[in-house]
Amino acid sequence: MTAASNGTGVTLFSPLKFGRIDLPNRIVMSPMTRSRADENFAPPPMSITYYAQRASAGLVIAESTTPSPNAHCYVRQPGIYTKDQIAAWRKVTDAVHEAGGRIFLQLNHGGRAGHPLNQPQGAEIVAPSAIAMKGTRWTDQHGETPATMPRTMMLADIEQVIAEFGQAARNAVEAGMDGIELHCSTGYLMEQFLNPSTNHRTDSYGGTMVNRARFVVNLLTSVSDAIGPDRVGIRVSPYSFINDLVGDYPEMEDTYRHLVAEMNRIGILYQHLKDVSSSGGAVFKKPLREEMRRSFKNFTMQNGGFDKASAEAALATGEGDLIVFGRSFIGNPDLVARFKNDWPITAHDDKTVYTPGAKGYIDYPTYGA
Repeated sequence: MTAASNGTGVTLFSPLKFGRIDLPNRIVMSPMTRSRADENFAPPPMSITYYAQRASAGLVIAESTTPSPNAHCYVRQPGIYTKDQIAAWRKVTDAVHEAGGRIFLQLNHGGRAGHPLNQPQGAEIVAPSAIAMKGTRWTDQHGETPATMPRTMMLADIEQVIAEFGQAARNAVEAGMDGIELHCSTGYLMEQFLNPSTNHRTDSYGGTMVNRARFVVNLLTSVSDAIGPDRVGIRVSPYSFINDLVGDYPEMEDTYRHLVAEMNRIGILYQHLKDVSSSGGAVFKKPLREEMRRSFKNFTMQNGGFDKASAEAALATGEGDLIVFGRSFIGNPDLVARFKNDWPITAHDDKTVYTPGAKGYIDYPTYGA
């Protein structure tokens, strides 16, 4: 079966040749921020358990991880730019692989959505333009804290970030990851470049739709050159107004049409289409979502409030090649087995999603345990 087939006969448990790896099923664990990194911004030992517990997913996409000190956004967010971080992630990937799983790493830069108190000392908040985000970011020191004014990135800063993403992709492979995903979604740096409400530049990275998209295209090129396009994916969420974006702007749909054309040219492995309406964001309007599915030449992941029945329906009608599940994986480390056997799904505790420590992280039992 090819990525562009109509999906007839495909179920959540159909295998798939996915780039360089074979997937035993079409169930993908979403990259979810869990805010458990240690004082060195490395995944702690309990992350080894957390990811290994969920290795039965066809593919695990590990949480939003930064390529540099400036890229940190959330409290206790891991990085992959130091030897200690690479070594810590290696323990995670080894455990996932030993459990029979496959794992990609999501790479992200927060841009103006970050906060200095969540970054290593000496880092700074940078963005396409000096436009502060309305709203707050949680910090351990002061709780919800107003966002800060970012420094406008110079051309040299942009080129540095592009190079940092390429190196981060190499670091991810060194750490044993099977590939990487770019987080071009929900108001972080990549989307800040795409969106005219956050990008007021007049140089080659702003002003026109093609120029605003240039940063994302160059990032895709950088990571694809570093590790091969067949190990690269990208997550997008058009129409999103999360993190103080203007969700539906002139040329928005043309921007994503252009991105898909560039993704096809570069030859990346997959697009991860995320509808954020279930988490308080905008609906990914169906016409554009269907057009992007038809236009992209490789694999499409669909994400957005799926349960087993709606996921099976989406696969059966060819809406996607894989279905991404997020919060249902938090309380159900054995989600694949629960789907397969029609066992009940456990509700997770929202209060412990982002708190430090093992509670609400690695203490959810498998069914019947």
